[in-house]
Amino acid sequence: MSKPGTSCHLLQRRTKLLLSKFCCYQSLTNLKSYDTILANVVIDVVYTEYVYDWYLYSISYFLNIFYMAYSNNSSSRFSNRSNSSNRYNNNFSSNSSFGSRSRFGGSGGGGRYGRRKSGPKQLDQSLFVKVAKPTPAAEVVISHTFADFGFADWIQQALTAKGMITPTPIQDQSIKPIMEGKDIIGLAATGTGKTLAFLLPLLHNMTLDSKKSAVILAPTRELALQIEQELHKITNRGQNIYSTVCIGGTPIRKQMFRLSRHNQFIIATPGRFKDLINRKAIDMSTFSTVVLDEVDRMLDMGFIDEIRYILELLPKETQKLFFSATTEGKTKQLMETFLVNPVSVLLSNNVASNNVHQDIVPVTRNDNKMDLLMDILNKDEVKKVLIFCETKMAVENLYKDLQQHGFDVESIHGDKTQMHRQIALKKFKNNEAWIMIGTDVASRGIDVGDITHVVNYELPRTEEDYIHRIGRTGRGGKIGWALTFVKHQ
Repeated sequence: MSKPGTSCHLLQRRTKLLLSKFCCYQSLTNLKSYDTILANVVIDVVYTEYVYDWYLYSISYFLNIFYMAYSNNSSSRFSNRSNSSNRYNNNFSSNSSFGSRSRFGGSGGGGRYGRRKSGPKQLDQSLFVKVAKPTPAAEVVISHTFADFGFADWIQQALTAKGMITPTPIQDQSIKPIMEGKDIIGLAATGTGKTLAFLLPLLHNMTLDSKKSAVILAPTRELALQIEQELHKITNRGQNIYSTVCIGGTPIRKQMFRLSRHNQFIIATPGRFKDLINRKAIDMSTFSTVVLDEVDRMLDMGFIDEIRYILELLPKETQKLFFSATTEGKTKQLMETFLVNPVSVLLSNNVASNNVHQDIVPVTRNDNKMDLLMDILNKDEVKKVLIFCETKMAVENLYKDLQQHGFDVESIHGDKTQMHRQIALKKFKNNEAWIMIGTDVASRGIDVGDITHVVNYELPRTEEDYIHRIGRTGRGGKIGWALTFVKHQ
């Protein structure tokens, strides 16, 4: 990543070039206030995280200035210049440097460090329409009870105290191979019990050998914290099981202090974990197991380099457990590179739930999208809603709009501090707020069982993203709703 000074200089050069194209319009020929405007932009962009975001932020800023100034021109001036304006707009929208990578409501999105794939293919609208047809799940034979695995006494007592007798399919098939030290490919969706599928056998092995330790990598801060919560539900202070969560948005020095002791579990996001490695706060030779939870999502977020870097530093004999919703593309390549004779537990078919009634919300030129959304939210059957937007800015704008209209709403995205994200999630879980707005990435860690409706206010980039989104409703045998806003001419 470039130094901030260099980045701001590059930003100034590029924004000046962009402004020079607007000088043909009388409304922007007077640039006496340019330095002041640019100074404000530079002040604003230091709060964003990545260089590419700075560039796009500046473009959006000046486009807004251009739009407001140009819209104030007299109607005769607009009439005389409409042809040249249309030609410019056509050229601008075809420019791949801008149009295909927009952060602000376009077809692009927010990858890590601003790196994004090329614009997504238009998804077939038929994907968004499906009548819920609850069907009995395919019968899966459960071969064990928890008592059959021979867990350490304290683990079995904790499970019995919680009334946990029969494992889920992913737990039934994964626990024994993990206890035996084998590599695992676990293909399972969210909400199938996969967290305990790796925590329980790892806890057992650590009871037998106190020197064993594991690192668990998760795509989001929220998911990392949820894994720690699941760990604490099983352990107690008398077992001397220590863990540290290493995520962004929290003080790194406090994490480094906690890493100075022996931790059986380090639960981290890839970026922060790599940072701690570079600071010599972590000894990679001490780990007996590495767990990659939702590895497909981590790769989709752009963490491929960090994950490869981390895996290559581990001892060759380290046990590797990969859990994913898909085994395609980069995920498959990563598994083939690092796993040794893995046991495959394939329980996910990567299709949308039959318990979710899916439909589209047509949006025409004459429709106010916000009004359509409020009509949905005001229906009696809408009890708890998760709304997806493509970008952080879109999330924040929609949050403010709904708040102004009196809705109990919270939002979650990468620019919010960890404290604010946790407070928002707590309010949503406790029904203090019944509407949550988020991006695909930030919402990945939301695990709330009573969501009645998922609203795709902006289209998902891929079919996999769509499936992940609507999988947040229709749980526990209940019927959920997924509504997708689609532009119609």
